[in-house]
Amino acid sequence: MDEAELRKPPVSPLKNFIAGGVGGACLLFAGHPLDTIKVRLQTQPRGTCNQYVLYSGAYDCFRKTVSKEGVLGLYKGMAAPLAGVAPMMAISFFGYGLGKQLQQPDPNTPLSYSQIYLAGMLAGVFTTVIVAPGERIKCLLQVQSTAGQLKYTGPMDCAVRLYKEQGIRSVYKGTVLTLIRDVPSNGLYFLTYEYVKNLLTPEGQSMNQLSTPRILLAGGTAGIFNWVIALPPDVLKSNFQTAAEGRYSGLWDVLRQLVQEEGMRGLYKGFNAVMLRAFPANAACFLGFEVALKLLNWLAPDW
Repeated sequence: MDEAELRKPPVSPLKNFIAGGVGGACLLFAGHPLDTIKVRLQTQPRGTCNQYVLYSGAYDCFRKTVSKEGVLGLYKGMAAPLAGVAPMMAISFFGYGLGKQLQQPDPNTPLSYSQIYLAGMLAGVFTTVIVAPGERIKCLLQVQSTAGQLKYTGPMDCAVRLYKEQGIRSVYKGTVLTLIRDVPSNGLYFLTYEYVKNLLTPEGQSMNQLSTPRILLAGGTAGIFNWVIALPPDVLKSNFQTAAEGRYSGLWDVLRQLVQEEGMRGLYKGFNAVMLRAFPANAACFLGFEVALKLLNWLAPDW
């Protein structure tokens, strides 16, 4: 990596926080429809010889969802992540920036790619507190239409009822699986983005001068690599968070039952929907982040 880029003064945590929030909002609006399809594919009952599965694939799920629920059906459960995704990504970029600063006390000492990966992992730890309950509520709202009955009227109703029924532990159900998904994948996420940006930067130019198409390519590629390792624990998390109480005794029980019933392929349910979503959603996220950061640098250069 170009040492001049790595030795430049770090962006202030406040700017990282605000720009990350903008990036998170962009990610959600671009990617939530395919996230709904992903969750419905991951949690649909397994078909038998005499019983067809509800959805044969990502396109079939899209077609049936729009046919029965309209386009807005693709945005089911969006209010919960919308309330969490902006602060989540804000904290993610803040944690990533903090991780870099902790490993770079001397601005003249360039960061290695392994240090960038560790900084990204710290970002994954930071976001879990917000992500876990938001994911639990989102998944329950996304699959309740498939079940044929509407148990919850919205995210607040879902959160309140979960808390009243079984306390805060129910709201945070799936936190360990969220950590297993987000910590290593976030490390790869930021590492890939920085690596591809550096790769696409012409010799003698700064990464800050990258064109919009190149930023979109770097962000989209980061999203793809992120989900390659995040999908198996995400499948386990979705099943665990939406299962009836008592069905699974814990993490290993979810894994055991899923592999026993569907084989290793079961860990990659929703793969097409995830990959279709990963590129545009994360391209939009990083573009939103970079644009917001440039605007903040112009409006408040001394922050």
